[in-house]
Amino acid sequence: MFDALSEKLTQSFKKLTNKGVLSESNIASSLKDVKMALLEADVNYRVVNAFLRAVKKRALGSEVKGSLNPGQQFIKIVNDELTVMMGSENHGINQVSGELTIIMMAGLQGSGKTTTAAKLANLLKKDGKTVHLASADIYRPAAIEQLKVLSRELDVPCFDSNPTMKPVDIARDAKKQAEAQLANFLIIDTAGRLQIDDTLMDELKQIKNEVNVHETLFIADAMTGQDAVNVAKTFHDKIEITGFILTKMDGDARGGAALSIRSITGTPVKFVGIGEKIKDLEPFYPDRVASRILGMGDLVGLIEKAQDHFDETKTTKLEEKFRRNTFTLYDFQDQLKQIRKMGSLSDLLGMIPGMGGKIPKNAQVDDGALTKIDAIVSSMTKMEKLDPSIINGSRKSRVAKGSGTEVRDINRLLKQFDQMKKMMKKLTSMGKGKDSMKAMQNMMGASGSHGKQSFFNN
Repeated sequence: MFDALSEKLTQSFKKLTNKGVLSESNIASSLKDVKMALLEADVNYRVVNAFLRAVKKRALGSEVKGSLNPGQQFIKIVNDELTVMMGSENHGINQVSGELTIIMMAGLQGSGKTTTAAKLANLLKKDGKTVHLASADIYRPAAIEQLKVLSRELDVPCFDSNPTMKPVDIARDAKKQAEAQLANFLIIDTAGRLQIDDTLMDELKQIKNEVNVHETLFIADAMTGQDAVNVAKTFHDKIEITGFILTKMDGDARGGAALSIRSITGTPVKFVGIGEKIKDLEPFYPDRVASRILGMGDLVGLIEKAQDHFDETKTTKLEEKFRRNTFTLYDFQDQLKQIRKMGSLSDLLGMIPGMGGKIPKNAQVDDGALTKIDAIVSSMTKMEKLDPSIINGSRKSRVAKGSGTEVRDINRLLKQFDQMKKMMKKLTSMGKGKDSMKAMQNMMGASGSHGKQSFFNN
C-alpha cells in the first residue's frame, strides 16, 4: 500500500544524505518533497502540516547539528515523527480481568465487518482465549448465516440469532450465553449502512448501554482514503470509538487513512487486514510501518512471521541436516511450502532492512516461481529427490514434461539447490545448536531477544 510513498521519500532522502552538513535551505527542500509525497498519499493536510512542523523543529535543533551523520539523523527524525503520527505503539484489545470482555464491531456497509469479526476471533483463539461470536445485523441478507459459517470454520460458538430478533436483544442474549459458558470474549457484529444515519447510531448506542461494551472497534476500508477518516471521526464523536481496524491494507490505495486516522480522532489503529483469508489480520505497529515506508524494513515482523509458520522441532532437525550435508529436495520442498504460508515474496522482501529501496519500482517479484519449483520437485521420483546427482539429461526431460516447464528450469533449480546447501553448511558450521542459530540471527541484525508481543492487554 505504501509503495508509492516509500519510493518518493527514498528519492528525496538520497539527495539529502549526500550532503555533509544540513542547512535550513536543504532541510526546507526535503520537507517540501516530504509534504508533496504525503499529500499525494492522501494524508489529511492538517496532519501533514503538524508533522512537518515537528520535523522542522527537531531538524534545525542541536539534535542534528551535533550528529556525525546529519543526513541519516534527519531520516531518523522523519521516522520518529511518522511513528508518533500513527500512534507510537501498538494498542491491543483491553481484556477485562475476571469477566467477559465484549467487543462491538461498527462501520459502514461493505467495510468488511463480518469477516473481520471472524478474523479477530481467530487471533484471540490463537492466543488461547475462548471466544464467542454474535451477529446483530438483521438487515443485510445472509449476514447472520455468513458469520455462522465462519464460526464453524473457526470452531468457535456463534449465538443463534435470526432476522426477526431486535439487535439489542441479540446482544443481551448472546452475552448471557457467553457468560454461562465462561468465555473470555464476545464479539458482536452489527449492521452497516451505505451512509451514516441516526437510526444506525441509535442502534449502536442501545447495544453499548444494554451489554456494557468494553471495546467499540470501527472497521474502515483503507481503500476509501480520507473518506474513511471523515466517517471514522463522525462515528467517534457519536458513539466513542476505542480503536480502528483498517481492512484491505494489501491493496493499492495510497495509505492516507492509516497515516491520518490516529491524529484526526485521537484513537489508535489496533489491527489491519492484509488479505481475504481468516488468518489475514495483524496487529498494527506504527514503528514498523514507519520503518517500512522509509525502506528500513521490518525485521521483527519477519521473525514473527517465521515463528508463526515454522515448526521449531523441524527447524532443529533441518539445521542438523545442513551440518551433516543430508539436506534433500524433500526438505527443500517442505521449506518452500512454509515460506509460501508467510505471504507474498514482495512483502517478505520489503521486510528485510535495506531491501525496500533496492526493489525497482516496476520489478515483478514472481510468487508463481515457488509454485513452479514445487511442481518440478513433485515431478521427480523418490530417488531423485533424495539424490539429485542422478538426474541426467533424460531424467531432466521427463521432469520438465511432467511439471510443464523446460530443461533449463530444471538446471537452474538444481544449481540453486546446490549453492544453497553449500551456503547453509557454512552458516551452521559457525556454531552448534542454539549458538548457530544466534550466529545466523546476528548476521540478520536481530538480537534474538525480541519476544513476540501479544495483541491484547490484560
